[in-house]
Amino acid sequence: MWYFAWILGVLLACSLGIINVLRLEAQEAMDKEKVIIDPLTQLLGKESVLERLHEKVANSKRNESPFSLIYLSLSAFKNRHQLAEHEMDTILFNVVASLKKDIRIGLDIAARVEDEDFLLALPAVSLDVAEKIASRIKSNIFDQVSTPNNIPVDIAVGCAEYSNQTESIAEEVEMGMTEVEALLNIAIGQCVESSVA
Repeated sequence: MWYFAWILGVLLACSLGIINVLRLEAQEAMDKEKVIIDPLTQLLGKESVLERLHEKVANSKRNESPFSLIYLSLSAFKNRHQLAEHEMDTILFNVVASLKKDIRIGLDIAARVEDEDFLLALPAVSLDVAEKIASRIKSNIFDQVSTPNNIPVDIAVGCAEYSNQTESIAEEVEMGMTEVEALLNIAIGQCVESSVA
């Protein structure tokens, strides 16, 4: 008799384990449904990446490790060359294909945050390393992507680093911004400066 009770106990434990696994899989599926993917580039959308950046700031605080952002913009290039919508879509697709070569799968976060703007979050990467990566990305895009008239694409880039010691972020947080907003402002400001230069 104890044998049957033991078997029933094992079966009950297994079924509870299976139910928990199914519940977790359902939760993951629901979480994935909330992730907004840009249809053209297949990168995260702006809202989805902002949520992930808040997580990265929390991780950075907890682990006391920096992470960096690279902001990339084609807005000035598009305005300078007056490209048609379909031409710009082709360029965006090719820029993302080139960008994906520099993404560490499972670590980095890439997103399309505006029509011609992208964001790359690099966990555990310092500012000087991010600047080297940004320079390589800019060079690769210039060499590999061009307009239908064979004009090389010149993308503007800006970098920012989040760490507990970043004074400029602390100053902007004191003025009422979140740490993510402050970090984005720094990266966008650097990007704007590079597009003017």
